[in-house]
Amino acid sequence: MSVTSKRKKQSYIEHLTELRSRLLRSAAIILTFFLSLIYFSNDIYEFLAGPLQSLIPSNSSMIATQVASPFLTPLKLTFYVSLFFSTPYVLYEMWSFIAPGMYKKERKFSVALLFISIALFYLGVIFAYFIVFPLVFSFFTSISPEGVKIMTDISSYLDFIVTMFLAFAITFEIPVFIFLLNWSGITSPESLSNKRPYIILVCFIFGMLLTPPDIISQTLLAIPAWLLFEVGLVLSRVLLKKKN
Repeated sequence: MSVTSKRKKQSYIEHLTELRSRLLRSAAIILTFFLSLIYFSNDIYEFLAGPLQSLIPSNSSMIATQVASPFLTPLKLTFYVSLFFSTPYVLYEMWSFIAPGMYKKERKFSVALLFISIALFYLGVIFAYFIVFPLVFSFFTSISPEGVKIMTDISSYLDFIVTMFLAFAITFEIPVFIFLLNWSGITSPESLSNKRPYIILVCFIFGMLLTPPDIISQTLLAIPAWLLFEVGLVLSRVLLKKKN
């Protein structure tokens, strides 16, 4: 084996070792959050169930249809919350692994983009909890037929809110996605502006696929998606001028 081949093999092993270390540190942070929050599992679930529980009648309540649900569902939610709080550190570890291969300007640019992406991710979750959930649950509870008690299963509710959180967190990343498409030269702001009617249609299709089959949820996802698309266009135009 030549000296060059040995160096390449050694470098490859070093990269794998570094990647393993960063993955282990990320897993340790997630586990630390989980163990720290596990005592408050029921409180966390009650907090996230608040938008629905505040609207259901006094003679109704949430139910558990499976024997282990009262124990496992809050724990499952706590794990998701641990991932939620660990996201900045995990992304930092990923960036630190890739950064040595970047130029100095690229590193500064990627750091700014990373902070913006994290902020938009959390903003999407906050928007879903404080804006979308009260409106959606108010609509669902108001159309309940006479004589039908609203008794939501706690596992089904968890699946619903996690899906909604992810849908809005991803939707709020649209400005970053649009900017990267324009910055890389894959497309241009002018080209996307000409395709605006089709993109608005895609936003509503996206909302239809990721939200429950009601017009309120779909609209509350589609309209912000379209507005965030416009924000991405404006951002792209401004920064591309500076780049040129």
